[in-house]
Amino acid sequence: MKSTKTFLGSILTLVFLTSFSLTAQNFKDLDASPMDAAAHPSSHRVSKKVVKVIYSRPQLKGRTVQSLTPNGEVWRTGANEATEITFFKDVTFGDKKVEAGTYSLFTIPGEKEWTIIINTDVDVWGAYSYNKDNDVARATVPVTKGEDYLEPFSIAFDGNGTMHLGWGTFRVAVPISE
Repeated sequence: MKSTKTFLGSILTLVFLTSFSLTAQNFKDLDASPMDAAAHPSSHRVSKKVVKVIYSRPQLKGRTVQSLTPNGEVWRTGANEATEITFFKDVTFGDKKVEAGTYSLFTIPGEKEWTIIINTDVDVWGAYSYNKDNDVARATVPVTKGEDYLEPFSIAFDGNGTMHLGWGTFRVAVPISE
């Protein structure tokens, strides 16, 4: 009887250790374009956000912004899946009213200005299935040159709710207000 309990205990221990080691092998390396989020207000101490953006951050790695985001072509505003923007309240995006909800954020880069697009298509990969008919709002904003070089594509909000996009030395600012 004692040997049966010892045998069963050994089997259970073996099963537990085997399943643990198999689970540990499922973790992937860090994605080349890791996901990130930006929100306004940006303080983690403020729980009631106005807007949150979830996006992937491609890296330049010796390439130019223009080679990765050709002028005049719709871009997913990041990498991998199309960037998602959630408005928790009705807002004004550029000069257009946008209802609370989750949308995709697309961009059409240009040499002197970028067009930032809010679109109803969500859960899409890249901009391959972009449909202009589903645009909710567009804001065309000037391109400025930043002092710092940003290797990863970055999105941030200032204290006024303006959304800033930057990559390399390119910078654009999109006003968002309640």
